[in-house]
Amino acid sequence: MDGDGERYGDLPRVRQPPTNPDFVQNPYPFYDRARELGPLVYWEDYGLPATTTFEATNEFLRDRRFGREEPVELATPPPSHVKPFHEIETHSLIQAEPPRHTRLRGLVLRAFTSRRIGGMEPGIEALCNRLIDAFPDNEFDIIPAYCSPIPVIVIARLLGVPEEMTPQLLAWSNAMVAMYQARRDRGIEEAAATAGGEFSAFLRGYVERRRADPADDLITHLIAAGQAEDRLSPDELISNCILLLNAGHEATVHTLGNGIRALASQGPDPKWLSDRSIEFTVEEIMRHDPPLHMFTRFANEEVRKFGHRFRRGDRVACLLAAANRDPAEYSRPWDFDPGRWPGRHLALGAGIHFCVGAPLARLELRVALGTLFARLPRLRLARPARYANLYHFHGLERLTVTPS
Repeated sequence: MDGDGERYGDLPRVRQPPTNPDFVQNPYPFYDRARELGPLVYWEDYGLPATTTFEATNEFLRDRRFGREEPVELATPPPSHVKPFHEIETHSLIQAEPPRHTRLRGLVLRAFTSRRIGGMEPGIEALCNRLIDAFPDNEFDIIPAYCSPIPVIVIARLLGVPEEMTPQLLAWSNAMVAMYQARRDRGIEEAAATAGGEFSAFLRGYVERRRADPADDLITHLIAAGQAEDRLSPDELISNCILLLNAGHEATVHTLGNGIRALASQGPDPKWLSDRSIEFTVEEIMRHDPPLHMFTRFANEEVRKFGHRFRRGDRVACLLAAANRDPAEYSRPWDFDPGRWPGRHLALGAGIHFCVGAPLARLELRVALGTLFARLPRLRLARPARYANLYHFHGLERLTVTPS
């Protein structure tokens, strides 16, 4: 052991390159091997302790002594070539801790109401039917034809951005979220910075248009929140609009694709997609093959957990997907069982950073899956599914299906 690894000599060590082709296609055997060594292991490829069990992952996500913000005295300025990207991150809800997080989340939720989300259901169903109407009669890739357009169009409608902007929104989003992938390199960083700068500039102009011409959309309501006493600053408004698009789109695309693959592979039983059962099906899809496999946290103080001493500023990798396959929490966790009542899972996080868009994501998944298999009950895989090299996301590169 040498370098930073010397500090983690009390932890079992595991090695698994996250871009390895076999791991990309199926990371779960690695999680199982790591879990056998204990609830906390040292993942050499990341240079981080990593959780392997439901209990450990849940505890770290909920422990307020760990957070998303690096202690300010330990933080180093980002390189200049990624500055536009990090300027957005700085003001984002997902990177904030209390009291700033409490204020930002409250203001976003004030506009992101259950009434507003519930009112979108007829429009989502109509969008799904429109996309299905355009499917070819022979085999096709359902990711770009169905999974990808649904969440980006829904978020655009929610924000009040013209639907014709969705291809550009999608391009900016894809470039920015690539920054979180294990395959990140200088080219990805520069593309993300360019996308962040362009996306911010577009939204600043669009926000000004909405100030002059208010509408019943999320941007208008966030502007109103920005005029309150505990207001959103202009930078916070822009950053959190971008967050809603990027986080909401990426996760929902992958969950839809992973869910369609699972259901079509076993032959969907209509009872699992009925109004009475589809909520269970959606939760099982998220548990069994979640779209995000890792979230990291910083220690805000010296903490001893699971036998290891964390110093202020140390990071821990919370492996959500390993937690969701923990046999101590679930019976036969490797089986996809849409009739299973999952009880709880960590696909959407836990604690104060639990996904703010969870109600919208669940609505989109319920409507999109229910509509698809009601219209095409004989949908099946035409070729083996293939996952993309996106870790720590987990989603399909392609999913070739045939309607009958």
